[in-house]
Amino acid sequence: MGDLAVLLDGNNLSRLLVGLWVVARVALSSMALSVIIGLPVGMVMTLKNPICRAACRVYLEIVRVMPQLVLLFLVYFGLTHASGVNLSGETTAVIVFMFWGAAEIGDLTRGALSSIPSHQYESGQALGLSKNSLYLSVILPQAIRRLVPPAVNLATRMIKTTSLIALIGVADVMKVAQQIIEGNRYLAPKAALWVYGGVFVLYFLVCWPVSKLAQMLERRRAADV
Repeated sequence: MGDLAVLLDGNNLSRLLVGLWVVARVALSSMALSVIIGLPVGMVMTLKNPICRAACRVYLEIVRVMPQLVLLFLVYFGLTHASGVNLSGETTAVIVFMFWGAAEIGDLTRGALSSIPSHQYESGQALGLSKNSLYLSVILPQAIRRLVPPAVNLATRMIKTTSLIALIGVADVMKVAQQIIEGNRYLAPKAALWVYGGVFVLYFLVCWPVSKLAQMLERRRAADV
């Protein structure tokens, strides 16, 4: 069997596509939860309460300092055993990436809210809007428009970082690729180049459109400023 033929042999290609769907499922679930949690976290970061701001800063620094792989191992091998709760690898991945993503979205939200000119607040108050109405009708819509491009970039990073979940046993595209290579190590000992090359192409096909979308949104936002 030729090394390149390993990709097309049997159901290897379909297995890789199933693994890619696992990647997409983890990334989409994590990103959706990150946005839901990160938006209020970002709003809390803008409060003048020193305790709230300090707690959010500690959370953000923990996420930025701690590698995602360590967090995956900490939750999957440490927390689950200590608590007695049996979490699947995929659920663990969603929890860890949500923990990371919510902090990043929170910081992006804080930056977006802080970038709103002060006269927007003053104009809303002059019109007699309540604080809640001012945030919901004036401030948040502008902040979300500024938030979308970097949030899409974060989604790209999250998709790529999912390659780590193979190390906790999740049958993602990387794990499937390793299984294919191991299963053909005698018949096609040099197949790793083609199998990982196929994985590269799959990741590229997923991440490139998302990256181009982020660039398009950034250009549109810059044109509106």
